[in-house]
Amino acid sequence: VQLQASGGGLVQAGGSLRLSCAASLRTFSSSIMGWFRQAPGKEREFVAAITQNGDSTYYADSVKGRFTISRDNAKNTVYLQMNSLKPEDTAVYYCAARANTKVVTTPLQWHYWGQGTQVTVSS
Repeated sequence: VQLQASGGGLVQAGGSLRLSCAASLRTFSSSIMGWFRQAPGKEREFVAAITQNGDSTYYADSVKGRFTISRDNAKNTVYLQMNSLKPEDTAVYYCAARANTKVVTTPLQWHYWGQGTQVTVSS
């Protein structure tokens, strides 16, 4: 199983980035997909999740209204559109998959992880 995240980079505050995560996961369409992030010296935290058919999405309060998670089951890919970026959004962003029907925000309860992509927002 491989989750390949891409799309990170350096952007000014107020800018936008779109992250992608391509999954070589046979059960992609039956997996909950999510994004987490980890800033230096901090614990990994939940950012967003999307259910199997995309009909429900969940967001951390800190990104609600600015970030949008989506998925394309035909391409085995999940996306994170990030708008109005702030310096505090700077972190390594990870995509994750959970082979279950319940969305949880605890990293330890997710089953598969990508390698992460760096997002840096300058002030």
